[in-house]
Amino acid sequence: MPRKHVVIIGGGFGGLTAARSLRQSNVTLIDRTNHHLFQPLLYQVAAAALPPGDIAWPFRTIFRSRPNIRIVMDEATSIDRASRTVRLQNSPPIPFDCLIVAPGSRHTYFGHQEWESFAPGLKTIADAIRLREKLLRTFEEAEREQAATGAHHPLTFVIVGGGPTGVELAGALAEIGRKAMGPEFPSLQLDDLSILLVEGGPRILPGFAPELSAKAAASLERMGVTVKVNSPVSEIRADGVLIGNEWIPSTNIIWAAGNRASSLVNSLGVPQDSSGRVKVRPDLTILDDPWIFVIGDAAHCVGDSGTPLPGLAPVAMQQGRYVATLIEQDLPPERRRPFVYKNRGILATIGRARAVAQFGPLHLSGLLAWLIWCFAHIFFLIGIRNRIRVISEWVWFYLTFKPGARLIFDQQDEPRHDSPASPSMDPTDSSPSKQAKHVQPSPRLHLVKKTANDE
Repeated sequence: MPRKHVVIIGGGFGGLTAARSLRQSNVTLIDRTNHHLFQPLLYQVAAAALPPGDIAWPFRTIFRSRPNIRIVMDEATSIDRASRTVRLQNSPPIPFDCLIVAPGSRHTYFGHQEWESFAPGLKTIADAIRLREKLLRTFEEAEREQAATGAHHPLTFVIVGGGPTGVELAGALAEIGRKAMGPEFPSLQLDDLSILLVEGGPRILPGFAPELSAKAAASLERMGVTVKVNSPVSEIRADGVLIGNEWIPSTNIIWAAGNRASSLVNSLGVPQDSSGRVKVRPDLTILDDPWIFVIGDAAHCVGDSGTPLPGLAPVAMQQGRYVATLIEQDLPPERRRPFVYKNRGILATIGRARAVAQFGPLHLSGLLAWLIWCFAHIFFLIGIRNRIRVISEWVWFYLTFKPGARLIFDQQDEPRHDSPASPSMDPTDSSPSKQAKHVQPSPRLHLVKKTANDE
């Protein structure tokens, strides 16, 4: 039989796993970046604990020995079911026999998209680098202001959302802010560092058992994080956030409160849930098309409990393998077994030697849970090099409290001018060639925040 042409949109956990599992088909993998991103550790890049290259791996390196896989770095703009093509932003349309839609999700502000400019989310490497540089710049500016005025001003960080990302980011900021930044900024007072974790629901980590949520909250409080539950955010501005009737002044607000599926799935013209996820059939296909699959964060897939499966990496990876098997075996719809997710547990780290783990009825916390979390994340990283580097960074920080990714690249200074004594600075000479030498703009690394999903 002729080899099928399978097009995969998105190189996240689901799309990457599907591509690696398809060996008898011609595969085109489309992603707006050139790399797979290990998102569970993205918060450590934002907290200056890991450099970006440790949690990303180029697609072309991953598939360099797979001639059946073609990589297209472009953004999919729409899916034409009638012509069986995927339209791209900068490339000709790509036809497909089978389509796997795995574009992931993007943070949502529940009808207040104007908040994004004041409270950025954390989905891409560009997001993480911007947050990291804002964090580092905050400490630099605070020390400069203290030296100039002699006054200590509070350093307040507000994290909106008490899920795993918010909890892990709050713990990382508390440790790095107090243990790493403190000794390096001796003129600042650590009592001025304030970290607030704000959750609109009754408890943080709602996907975990209540006792584990309580232990996580207690650990964060001991680390100096203020946990506020039942506290929905009603307004965010450049100078702070309104929580209920309480105004919290802050210029460092991070959004980790909600996700919405990529708008790309709207072009499929099929039913979606309130989060924009496609309501898929038991075999992860869309309505009226047995060879278009939607997986990962973009799929509304009901589990055994009758509730939608969470947007976790293990869910997307299992779905990717399942879909690849259906395609490779060329199974018609009537012969397909429904997808069944095998829940192997959930983990969340809080800080150094602090974590919570839930494996069915087994609930763990503290050092043992943290060690399991470390080994699990190292195991799923791609490449021996990345695993060794991440282990090395973790061991070094554990022993010294000195994270190694505290560089500011996006220089925001004014263009540099040559000294007035310089021969080239003759104010009477207005010729273009001479004036071009008078002002030399300083080099900048521009990091453009993408708004589309990178999964």
